[in-house]
Amino acid sequence: MAELTSAERVMRVLRREEPDRVPHFEWLIAKNVREAVCPGCTSHNDFAVRMGHDAILVAPDYTKEQVGPDRWRTEWGYVVEYGREEHGVEVASPIRTMDDFQRYTPPDPHAPGRYDSVEEAVAEFKGKMAIGVHLNDVFSIPRYLTGMENLLMAIAAEPDLVTALVALSVAINLEMAREVAKRGADFVWTGDDYAGNTGPFMSPGHFRTLFYPGLKRVAAGFKELGLPFIKHCDGNIRPIIDMMIEAGISCLDPIDPQGGMDLAQVKARFGDRVALKGNVDCAEVLVYGATDEVAEATKEALRQGAPGGGYILSSSNSIHSSIRPENYAAMLETLKAYGRYPLAL
Repeated sequence: MAELTSAERVMRVLRREEPDRVPHFEWLIAKNVREAVCPGCTSHNDFAVRMGHDAILVAPDYTKEQVGPDRWRTEWGYVVEYGREEHGVEVASPIRTMDDFQRYTPPDPHAPGRYDSVEEAVAEFKGKMAIGVHLNDVFSIPRYLTGMENLLMAIAAEPDLVTALVALSVAINLEMAREVAKRGADFVWTGDDYAGNTGPFMSPGHFRTLFYPGLKRVAAGFKELGLPFIKHCDGNIRPIIDMMIEAGISCLDPIDPQGGMDLAQVKARFGDRVALKGNVDCAEVLVYGATDEVAEATKEALRQGAPGGGYILSSSNSIHSSIRPENYAAMLETLKAYGRYPLAL
């Protein structure tokens, strides 16, 4: 097969087809790892370009104001605290009750400058690297606006509030999807985590009633706009994975081994319906393993996920700050050596 561009490679995989080689990109790569592996890189996307990744990742642009030494209030009204990692954790939220919700005004999806980063990425990389935009589906926005504990309590005690929050998230993210599609984005991905290592944060019944309808609307809306949809969800999603696939996602990420998820089993069961991304263990192997263990784990992920195409190799979540830079480098070297079709594993 002739050499594909990174954009062609990723889009072929998202159609569950076999490309020239298995593509790779990561949602997050910690600054200390970036600088150790690629000295002089200036940003996540600069690192991606220099290292030969297959996608550029951007998001709508939001304003924020500093409200403490490590705390910032976002344009959505919740407060984020930053620690060692480059992404923060919400620590204060604007909505507790339905009355709060009815008074709440979300950010304008059409605000000036909202898509500057998308436009810059399209201008520089369109046709060369796949351009992915981070949006949300049905869980993260409700969680940010109410706080995780309050949201989980509302699932049981105030389902009307949860339904309203999900509807708000769906409406705004579909509107933003229309805007990024017009600007030339290639795919969207959502990072809404529904589960921990032991299982989903809610019962399958509550997921089907409160979240599945919105997920289905989001997936259908993205598809109508011509945007393949990579759905990220950590943890043990076995009790709800059928609903996630049925909703119409294009690709499932990251098939989390810490949550007991098995890439080979997911590939065998769902590989004819959805592409897969993952799942080199970033909690144990990439942190504590020797480079030869990382190489073997990478080859095993290729053995399980890559046959027949429809597979993107990545970590099982992100390249966080505790990962040994030499281990991430070993993962990339192994992919380069063994990730070309026809596979020789």
